[in-house]
Amino acid sequence: MTAFIDARDLRKVYHIGKIEVEALRGISFSVQKGEFVSIVGPSGSGKSTLFYILGGLTHADGGCVLLDGDDLAKLSDAERTRMRKRKIGFVFQKFNLLPTLDARSNILIAQEISGNGAKDPAFFNRITDLLGLTKRLNHRPSELSGGEQQRVALARALVNKPTVVLADEPTGNLDSKNSDVVLQMLRLSNKELGQTVMMITHNPQAANYGDRIIHMRDGQIVTPEQDPQWATH
Repeated sequence: MTAFIDARDLRKVYHIGKIEVEALRGISFSVQKGEFVSIVGPSGSGKSTLFYILGGLTHADGGCVLLDGDDLAKLSDAERTRMRKRKIGFVFQKFNLLPTLDARSNILIAQEISGNGAKDPAFFNRITDLLGLTKRLNHRPSELSGGEQQRVALARALVNKPTVVLADEPTGNLDSKNSDVVLQMLRLSNKELGQTVMMITHNPQAANYGDRIIHMRDGQIVTPEQDPQWATH
């Protein structure tokens, strides 16, 4: 079976003055279409660097990523931008909502930016209802709790029905109740919509929502036993 996401020998080096920091040291893995994969590891393990490379937001210094058959390194900047708009839904730890827009507009702006023009009011109503946002759509971010803001951000990521959802610590700023809502919605989008989900998290409980867990440490994939954080749970 052809992998939907295929990462091959990914390497990334950051230069801090005269010091070289190897953020990724030969990462290889594959993800099938419709999988929910959690990536865990301690701070500094390279998780976020991997996230940005998978999303086409930065480039690897070595190796390649094939996303639905496309080699991201061989796409032009414009092609990568179109790919992100049409195929990827991003969820970040920081909500990144526009403060002057209400929740409804913050969600719908994703459709305007994508240029797909395929608006689906019924789907919009479905996801906002599942996320408990129906009565909060006319409120601006400053009028929403942190949990509500993250749910708006998740709705924004899902409204275009992307083929893959990349979530970077989506519950990092949330209490347990709101964390459960966000994680259950990611699971629902995976199971009912067939979306491929890759979630970066430091939380073992959140990671267990995935079908499979990839452990990282010092820029490499390791076994669970080599992950000191995981070994304490």
